[in-house]
Amino acid sequence: MKEDKSLLVFTHLSQLLDLITGIGGFLIPLLLWLTQKDKVLAMNEHGKSILNFQISMFIYALACIPLTFLFGLGTLGLTVIAVFCFVFPIINAIKANNGEKPLYPLSLKIIE
Repeated sequence: MKEDKSLLVFTHLSQLLDLITGIGGFLIPLLLWLTQKDKVLAMNEHGKSILNFQISMFIYALACIPLTFLFGLGTLGLTVIAVFCFVFPIINAIKANNGEKPLYPLSLKIIE
């Protein structure tokens, strides 16, 4: 296995493609994780964290949709999710560059 911090950083930052494509922020990290998890040191851990975060945020966003009809609570929830989806990939890209473990809050452990 080789160490490739730049690929780990790119994997975290690729989540920001959701802002442009809508789904690229899930597909690119998924493809990188599937193809590189056995080749790049720490890719398995980082990839799982990213995918768990992406899936969790999607589930939370789905839960917010009906809440929009209840005093607009869903709008607040979607705003918080949007901020999380923008800020935490950047924070974890910096952590990956420093060799630290990723931390995505409110992530469900879907992929173990």
